[in-house]
Amino acid sequence: MMDVGRHPNINLLTYSEVESISGYIGNFHVKVRKKARYVYENECTACGDCTKVCPVIVPDEFQQGFSSRKAIYIAFPQAVPSSYLINMDNCLGTNPIACGKCAEKCEKKCIDYDMKDESVKFDVGVVIVATGMDVFDPTPLDEYGYTKYENVITSMEFERLISAGGPSDGHFIRLTDSKRPETVGFIQCVGSRSEKYGNPYCSNICCMNTIKDTLLLKDHYPDIEAKVFYIDIRAFGKGFEDLFRRSKEAGITYIRGIPGEIFEDPKTRNLKVMVEDTTANKIEEHEFDMFVLSVGVTPRFDMPEVQQLLTLSKTSDGFFMEAHPKLKPVDAPTSGVFFAGCAEAPKDVKDSVTQASAAAARAETVLSAGKVKLEAITSTINTDLCRFCAVCAKGCPFNAISVNPKKKTISYVEALCKGCGTCSADCQFNAITMKHFTDEQIIAQIDAYLEEDPYSKVILFTCNWCSYAGADTCGLARLQYPPNQRLIRTMCSGRVDEKFVLHAFKNGAPMVVVSGCHYADCHYIDANRQTQKRVEKLWDKFERLGIRPERLLLEWISAAEGQRFAKIMRDNEELRKKVTKKEIEHTIKVLTEEEEKKKAKKK
Repeated sequence: MMDVGRHPNINLLTYSEVESISGYIGNFHVKVRKKARYVYENECTACGDCTKVCPVIVPDEFQQGFSSRKAIYIAFPQAVPSSYLINMDNCLGTNPIACGKCAEKCEKKCIDYDMKDESVKFDVGVVIVATGMDVFDPTPLDEYGYTKYENVITSMEFERLISAGGPSDGHFIRLTDSKRPETVGFIQCVGSRSEKYGNPYCSNICCMNTIKDTLLLKDHYPDIEAKVFYIDIRAFGKGFEDLFRRSKEAGITYIRGIPGEIFEDPKTRNLKVMVEDTTANKIEEHEFDMFVLSVGVTPRFDMPEVQQLLTLSKTSDGFFMEAHPKLKPVDAPTSGVFFAGCAEAPKDVKDSVTQASAAAARAETVLSAGKVKLEAITSTINTDLCRFCAVCAKGCPFNAISVNPKKKTISYVEALCKGCGTCSADCQFNAITMKHFTDEQIIAQIDAYLEEDPYSKVILFTCNWCSYAGADTCGLARLQYPPNQRLIRTMCSGRVDEKFVLHAFKNGAPMVVVSGCHYADCHYIDANRQTQKRVEKLWDKFERLGIRPERLLLEWISAAEGQRFAKIMRDNEELRKKVTKKEIEHTIKVLTEEEEKKKAKKK
């Protein structure tokens, strides 16, 4: 941080908040609100005289509330710049000045109560998202007694207590009597790997963090007794298994089982638990002076704001989604945006540094190129055919299109387009064409598939990133499914126009399947929401026309679900066999009549 602050080519904006980001790759416009510190950072020498006279005492957030700070303070010891700031939420007041003692004491006269927030605007070529993460709050887990029993703490609080710069100067103490504990228990997976009481995913760092903490305890106090209650230890990193072995050799006891509830002895303030040791296959009772809850990692609380600023996708676990997990692991779906650290997924320091280096390299590649290359799958707009209805602009997940219906104007930034094709499917006036996935090309594929023996075919529209990749996974695993399924690849299920489905049915297809990414995993943020709306609209139309809606299926399949893809294909075949020739002929007839009515209305 100090090196960053001193670097001549880096402009470090601390105590600031990004208010808006507009533009596109190579041309982002950023607006930042630089919050008022009420202290001139370039003049403050951090002498600390102001804090001595400040009468306000509040819990110190950096020290997890174990110690206090004043209303004027330095956020943490390594803060850059190393100058004080005033938290006006804690200050006794400036309008009128109810105290003013810090300003009177400051010999440099660098305190200004009238300082205002400053708005800073600048342009950048790329954006790296490194928002970090939060930790799970175990308060809702009543059985562990967090906030109820003082001697139950989290792993973050443990870090502050054992730190040399912590509230107890590195002396690990029991909070009830300030004495060194003789026995310490650790409970793993608090808030992780549980859909009911936390998050369903593994938080990656908790096991090794606990192993490190036990070694720290043994280094400080060789006679201390520590026990770790776990589901399983995940020590998969370089040298991690060796650390695990060292911890056991140091005398740490590992018990395979999670306690159900913690009880406190009101006299001794000791903590007791009952646990089933699944290794020894018996119920055991243990007593400890302190308990440490190894809390999991959660996405940052302000992720929704960042997601909206940069038009990003999120996975089902709440972290940001990368463009491709293998080929583009640090790229966001939005061009020119890259991820580093726990913004993308839970990871330790080593992995965060690795990803940060990769993100910096990707950003450097873009900036040094001078020009941006786009994939040849973007859309083109014919303004002569446009009716300025703005339906395409509402459906575009990347805000590449903006329409002013009153002024009859439309603007389109091709650099923002990622080629999902949702706009082309939304447009009712054929004003938008998606390159290499044109209406004519897709219709031609349907015609080719249904040219011979259409009654035996099932037409599938598959998303490039998920369901089509799921078909690949199915093929690689040599899973068997009926050979009469005909796949038509689109970049996104949002590209599937209503007319494609109707054309397939008019040509004699007994069944049509529209398939895409799972709702929370859309490669194009939320384009598959449009798919859902179109299919539901078609179901309503089919019911009105006397066509069985069950003949049009909507399926969500991920790239990893080869087994699911094969099962759905087999189920499709069973449903196809139930569709009679008479039913297909009726469908062709009513759809043809419907089309003729529309043509007659236009005339």
